[in-house]
Amino acid sequence: MKIGFIGLGNVGCKLAESLFRNKFDLTVYDLDEIVINKFKSKGVEIAESLGELVKKVDVIITCLPSPEICADVMLNKNGILENISKSKIWIEMSTTDQKEVIRLGNLVKDKGAIPLEAPVSGGCHRAATGNIAIFVGGERKAFDNVLPILTCMGRKILHVGELGSASILKVITNYLASVHLAALGEALTIAKKHNLDLKKTFEGIKISSGNSFVHETESQVILNGSYNINFTMDLVEKDMSLFNKLSKDKNIELEIAPFVLDIFKDAKEKFGSRAWSSMVVKRLEDKYNINFREKGFPKELIDEDPEEKGYEV
Repeated sequence: MKIGFIGLGNVGCKLAESLFRNKFDLTVYDLDEIVINKFKSKGVEIAESLGELVKKVDVIITCLPSPEICADVMLNKNGILENISKSKIWIEMSTTDQKEVIRLGNLVKDKGAIPLEAPVSGGCHRAATGNIAIFVGGERKAFDNVLPILTCMGRKILHVGELGSASILKVITNYLASVHLAALGEALTIAKKHNLDLKKTFEGIKISSGNSFVHETESQVILNGSYNINFTMDLVEKDMSLFNKLSKDKNIELEIAPFVLDIFKDAKEKFGSRAWSSMVVKRLEDKYNINFREKGFPKELIDEDPEEKGYEV
């Protein structure tokens, strides 16, 4: 099965590398020449255009930063929809809007092709080792056909339901991660102002009922001072906005989410849209003239779990 991968950003490049490492017939496309040259040097086939890639592969994967960019890649001249044909499979791995993935999916179906969504969760460090989680929405038969591909990019693969369902679940999980991160800033501030040892605070939270995946990962780069989580403020704002949109679609009045979104908007204004999202805690460091630095924590997260073939959960 020939695979085409479009979008080699922080996550996309690692997912594509997993496919290449597992000997898939891979062709990639991206506008970033530096990234493209990196893949070219490894022997990966490079497409000169979207149309060229779509015509030569069986499965087209997109992993892009926003619904708007994905729509452009799908709909523009010589884009995916213009070139996709019967029985090809399109897999949308971006974090996107549920209604938008359904809209584009219906256009794919009109061409006789098959749409799936497969957003990922777990961080860039786990994407690098093929140990990330993948949520899939779409027809069960199509899911079964691409499962051997997905199990080389991710460890735990969940078929959520119909097209659009995985996007909802992914936005929910990203919302929870953002809430945990904002709360973590307040927790560390209290610990610091009360003169607790932050290394012991880290360990204490880790073994307690207050633990979370965000604490186990992002706290480490916060305590190091690099804040390097490979996820930026603008992406958090996008995901939080998608969560709020889901609530409005069902006339649900959220209480926590609007406050958390305001916190990240303020952090984005202070530190920039491309600042690491974990720098949201720096708002409190600056406000109270403190820092959360501790020795012994890494600048960047590395997944220490061995790469293993994934499986459906």
